[in-house]
Amino acid sequence: MPVVIKFCTSVPGGDPESRPCTIVGKRPNLNKVPFTDVEPFFGNRVSDKAWKAAVSSLSTTNISSCGLWLNKATVGGIPTEVSRHNTPSRAHALTKVVRTEAKSGENVAIIVVCERAEMLASGCAVVRGFPTYTMKTNATKTTQTVSVGFILVGEGNSPVTEDDVKCLDALATGVRLAQDIVDRPCNYMHTDNFLDVIREVGKSVGIEPMIIQGEELDKQGFGGIYGVGKAAVHKPALAVLSHTPPGAIETICWAGKGIVYDTGGLSIKTKTGMPGMKRDCGGAAGILGAFLVAIKMGFKENLHAVFCLAENSVASNATRPDDIHTLYSGKTVEINNTDAEGRLVLGDGVAYARKVLKADWILDMATLTGAQGISTGQYHAGVVTNHEASQVALQEAGRTSGDLTFPLPYSPELHFSEFRSVVADMKNSVADRSNAQSSCAGLFIGAHLGFDYSGVWIHIDMASPAYTGERATGYGVALLTTLYGDRTLNPLLRAAAPNVKRS
Repeated sequence: MPVVIKFCTSVPGGDPESRPCTIVGKRPNLNKVPFTDVEPFFGNRVSDKAWKAAVSSLSTTNISSCGLWLNKATVGGIPTEVSRHNTPSRAHALTKVVRTEAKSGENVAIIVVCERAEMLASGCAVVRGFPTYTMKTNATKTTQTVSVGFILVGEGNSPVTEDDVKCLDALATGVRLAQDIVDRPCNYMHTDNFLDVIREVGKSVGIEPMIIQGEELDKQGFGGIYGVGKAAVHKPALAVLSHTPPGAIETICWAGKGIVYDTGGLSIKTKTGMPGMKRDCGGAAGILGAFLVAIKMGFKENLHAVFCLAENSVASNATRPDDIHTLYSGKTVEINNTDAEGRLVLGDGVAYARKVLKADWILDMATLTGAQGISTGQYHAGVVTNHEASQVALQEAGRTSGDLTFPLPYSPELHFSEFRSVVADMKNSVADRSNAQSSCAGLFIGAHLGFDYSGVWIHIDMASPAYTGERATGYGVALLTTLYGDRTLNPLLRAAAPNVKRS
């Protein structure tokens, strides 16, 4: 069923008989709401006494809910406990409540009770509860409208503004775009399809993408992208969307791993390890969604989005273990694992960002390693960066946006020797898989940027947070737009942004 999500400065009242409603928040916040503020959503079907009794019944430690009138009006509770490495919005719990309580097939109202500082993450959490992609033949064509509003409590509880709504609408578009790309199987989201989506996004903001594809990649020296994707029917590509407004001072580049399917290549995955590898383009999908939001919100600096697209397939011309490829950096790589392909395509991407785009800030994002989930878990992306202030800022942006992050070691002098080769500048996979795998994988990418790079380099490994269950999360859209929110004109993003400078 097509679902339209509509953020509102204030959701009009109504009768839950015709428009079911869910009011959700932490119990202490719900207790601050006068009944007169929620009464319009109940159509005279719920009393003040019933409302207070329902709120008091909610758990403060677990997700909970209480029906107020039949199954049409519900109050939902999310846990109040928040450790220092979690998001105060409890965004992941909010998504679960929305998925459980939203009535499929009906127009619904969702009212989130939270503090203003939690509004951005809460809005994105609601959006994640309504993924767009389905191929079910029995899916109804009737459009469902989900009206989303906020009751703001606590400090800074100024009314929701039109600028807030514009930002939340843009974030909804970006998150759902990223979810849709990642949820689509490779026969519907191969490299040519992905390029079409990039063109569509570019057209919507007046930007023509630069695209290098197929044999031209090999001719121009993109040995990483070409070597990974040359065996596939749909050829590999490098695509770049560039926003260069007048008066810009900084040049920022976001590079995304877009492996539309990863068989592992000749180092092939198992029958249980391969399903789900349609999600290996999560980094590129998140960057495309974030780029769209950033431009819509008036990004003031130069911003380039680089998409490294390939299908890691098997054929007679596939890259073999022992092959040596020369990447765009000019460095040679001995292939000892064709299933360590994401770092190869991003090695080309970051080298291009430095050599051609002359970027001051280079951020790459990828579903890079299975080890990331072991290192930092299912909710927190792992971060490797040469810039301590950015490491701190990413943790802050993660808590604010709901796209959580946690730092991994940055020690090239300790870890890069894992890639030692006797016949090339480096191998592409580590010698010791028990020695900081995710950090090492990031350092491989950084090596093609160059450890002498004077700008800021950030690597985000979001292999596990890219999905939950069998659905994409749209991870990265909220994170990147929050991290660089002070470079936009939107008040909500500017207020959410951490304060980080290059120096």
